[in-house]
Amino acid sequence: MKTAIAATIRNAGFEDAGAIYALIKEHPREVVPRAISDIVQNIDRFLVCETRGRIIGTAAWQILPEIGKALNPSIEIKSVSISSHYQHKGIGSALVKAVIQRIKRFHPAQIVVLTFTPEFFRQFGFREVAKETLMHKLYMGCINCTKYDSPFTCPEVAMTLAVGKK
Repeated sequence: MKTAIAATIRNAGFEDAGAIYALIKEHPREVVPRAISDIVQNIDRFLVCETRGRIIGTAAWQILPEIGKALNPSIEIKSVSISSHYQHKGIGSALVKAVIQRIKRFHPAQIVVLTFTPEFFRQFGFREVAKETLMHKLYMGCINCTKYDSPFTCPEVAMTLAVGKK
């Protein structure tokens, strides 16, 4: 997929892990940190945006667990991070659209995001929801967060995009 600035969105490879780590670390207030080992372990769920041999953006997804039969499968978009020099140029939108397309092939009931920029995700059809409706997400990710004492006091906004039949 091409963006407005002659950049290409592609699947990440192991060689991209360091650049992904640096991009996420560049935005400590907006993006939850990830260990390099976590990035490497999940490299198959990362996309990168590249221009002139340089990684300038990334986004990833994670399948959220359910107990028993998957009645309401959810997939979370996470680690959306764009180099400061390339923000507001359509890179983030292109990455999120590409991630949504990849996620849809799994036929989830919903796509989840926790974000400090809800206005950005509204353009894709995401709607705010109470965090209590996403207990599986809170258990999987938020419980291990080193930034906030409680998922319920964290200022991130929970949002979902319905994509499948419920």
